[in-house]
Amino acid sequence: MASKQTEPLKTLYQGWIVALNANPEMPLDELRALFDHWGDVTAEPGGVDYLEVDAGGVPAMWAVPKGCAQDRVLLCSHGGGYLTGSMYTHRKVFGHIAKAIGCRALIVHYRRAPENVHPGPVDDMVTAYRWLLDQGIKPAHIALTGDSAGGGLAVTTLLRAREKGLPMPAATMPLSPWLDMEAGGATFETNRDKDVLVSREVIQVMAGSFLGEGGNRHDPHANPLHGDLAGLPPMYIQVGEHETLLDDSRNLADAARRAGVDVKLDTFPEMQHVFQFLAGHAPEADKAIRDLAAWVRPKLGLR
Repeated sequence: MASKQTEPLKTLYQGWIVALNANPEMPLDELRALFDHWGDVTAEPGGVDYLEVDAGGVPAMWAVPKGCAQDRVLLCSHGGGYLTGSMYTHRKVFGHIAKAIGCRALIVHYRRAPENVHPGPVDDMVTAYRWLLDQGIKPAHIALTGDSAGGGLAVTTLLRAREKGLPMPAATMPLSPWLDMEAGGATFETNRDKDVLVSREVIQVMAGSFLGEGGNRHDPHANPLHGDLAGLPPMYIQVGEHETLLDDSRNLADAARRAGVDVKLDTFPEMQHVFQFLAGHAPEADKAIRDLAAWVRPKLGLR
């Protein structure tokens, strides 16, 4: 049974849905302001410094835990359906993950849709990755992570980087990734009464805004399930059992394994979308982050 400490995330999400139902034509700036409260349910990790930087022309934020390895980096892509979310909303959750790993995190403030439609966000992520390499960080000392749309970017960034001839990093860790632009997974129906936030209708609207008019929903740089995953680094996917996007994670794991990628998939009982936001408050989130750190530390050469 889910702990009582997970209730604040459900309450937050339910409040968003009430607000959206009351104002279906909510202006984009109001929608973004609503999602700016995502990080309210995350405890401060403590012992982490934050510094805004220019990552090759893309705004970003360093999260630097005290005493961490300076030459190991977690490259982070925030969620929010490509329309909302920011390095500010995700500062604390990525700070928790970086602290558990013992490395720095670079949280990329990629340009969002609809002002910056596909492939804008993935290109911004690749720019930040190239910038890290130009700073002298070895690819074997970089791991990617991201949640929801950012979980998709944690895979599409690899495909785009490979296309541009860049070396692969050590690992990637998509959290509740959104991949399927058509929302075709069976769990959109089987979990529709359990997931308090994400519906097929919401995904389809966000996909249209992200891809732009006439956008290709099968473009592998938007939906990596249509891409060649062979040669990608080891992948650790985390997802909640009650998510409508559960099949996105399962399908990604299956596709990656077929392509010969080393894949770990963990489904957390009764958890909602990106439950890791409850870091510092809910035991389920803290366990998930410990699991991420234990898995990725040896891949980054950390003891």
